[in-house]
Amino acid sequence: MGERARRRGAWWNSVRARTTVAATVVVAIALTATGLILLAALRGNLVESADLQAANTARDIAGQLEAGTPLAHLRLPDPDDEPVQIVSADGRVLAADEELRGRAPMADFGPNTEARSGDGEDSADDESDEAADEDDDSESESGDGDEDENESPRPGDTGSGFGTGSAAGAGGAATTRAVGASAATEPVFGQTELAVGDSGPDSYRVAALGGTAPDGQPVTVYAGASLDTADSAVADVRRAMLIGLPALLAVVAAVTWLVTRWALRPVESIRSELAEIMHGDLSRRVPEPAARDEIARLAVTTNDTLAALEQSAERQRRFIADAAHELRSPIASLRTQLEVAQAHPGLLELDGLLGDTVRLEHLAADLLLLARLDAGEQPRADRVELPALVREELAHRVGDRLPVGAGLGVDELAVTGSRTQLARVLGNLVDNAQRHAAAAVRVTLERRGDRAVLVVADDGPGVPEADRERIFQRFVRLDDARSRDEGGAGLGLAIVRDVVGRHEGTIRVEPADSGGARFVVELPMTR
Repeated sequence: MGERARRRGAWWNSVRARTTVAATVVVAIALTATGLILLAALRGNLVESADLQAANTARDIAGQLEAGTPLAHLRLPDPDDEPVQIVSADGRVLAADEELRGRAPMADFGPNTEARSGDGEDSADDESDEAADEDDDSESESGDGDEDENESPRPGDTGSGFGTGSAAGAGGAATTRAVGASAATEPVFGQTELAVGDSGPDSYRVAALGGTAPDGQPVTVYAGASLDTADSAVADVRRAMLIGLPALLAVVAAVTWLVTRWALRPVESIRSELAEIMHGDLSRRVPEPAARDEIARLAVTTNDTLAALEQSAERQRRFIADAAHELRSPIASLRTQLEVAQAHPGLLELDGLLGDTVRLEHLAADLLLLARLDAGEQPRADRVELPALVREELAHRVGDRLPVGAGLGVDELAVTGSRTQLARVLGNLVDNAQRHAAAAVRVTLERRGDRAVLVVADDGPGVPEADRERIFQRFVRLDDARSRDEGGAGLGLAIVRDVVGRHEGTIRVEPADSGGARFVVELPMTR
């Protein structure tokens, strides 16, 4: 169970699986929303078609009435698809298909419906053999109603209510809207449940249009249009969508899975190659895809990182080898002198032992500082007054081979950083100048804009232009014939460059006016 759960977790944690699931869910939501909108639009269009059909039928019947066609001779359509009723103002069905005779009106909205009240409703329930007398009574009652309401309904007026009645007793309610050329001839639309013949109730769109019977009384023509076609079409489309949606989602999932797998194949190649490189040769590189896309840029960046790691590892190896070489010489010298002193105590040279010990101490301190800088140690953020720092450091140099002159053009010039490390920068530059100068070493300090400029110059042979960058590398000495005691270990200028860089400054070498070298250090002033 644990292995199976681990495999399931690994599958879900893959980018390919999550991308496939996300794409499938998004497509499913989009298709569902689109399908619902499509079904609503389709039904709306079909209902509009049914309204148009019912309106045309109502206008045709109203046209026959206007032409004087008797109610018994009206040409009525098939009642199953287009039921028609001509209803008087008091709610009596004056004419209809045989299947709709003797029923209540299929709707009670539209023109002339407001006059149906009180006795008019009772007259709809009287027996058919007294219809003529009650028709006269209804007309008189309608006239009385006109006197009571001060205004009679006009053909074409829109009723305020909607209700239906049928032999099956089914009814419903719906909103009404008008289409047509003018308010007097516009039909009013609604929806009803109507049973025609022996079939059960079906949905119909009903158009109510005002008209005038041949005898001059106002009537309302109700014409219906069946919604069976609309309901069937919507059901068919919905069924097709439900059948096609799973298949379409399966295709989307499969395509997304395959495309994601193809797109991530270079990433897997990069990962596997990196896994082998990190356990072996850093000179190897990951494959770079031919396409210039994000994965290709990832491969390029990875190769650049590997190159930087290779250079760092190579520099570390050289550093360790050079440090071991530099340490071996004073240690071997100390051991030799101590062995001689042990065998011949009278030959012990304390000056030589002390010199080798001091040199070993300085070399260990330099290596420790470089190790801290390589580890990313950031300098302190103290306020350091450079004029005071220069004066103090030069005052301590009492045993130099040549005197050091100072030209401090400012009394106050502060930078932010580590006082100890900045003092180390000045000391190393002065030591280097003392080693190469012929007769003079000079330190100057000045301000240039928002930069503090520290210059250490000598009158020695100078630095060739081709070597002005190389001298800042570790364990580099330009004069190979010079002894190690005179030339040092080649770490002083490397420490200067690293410390100045950590303080967001720059260092460069220029030819001095006296012909020697001029080391220029620029540091940002404290704001």
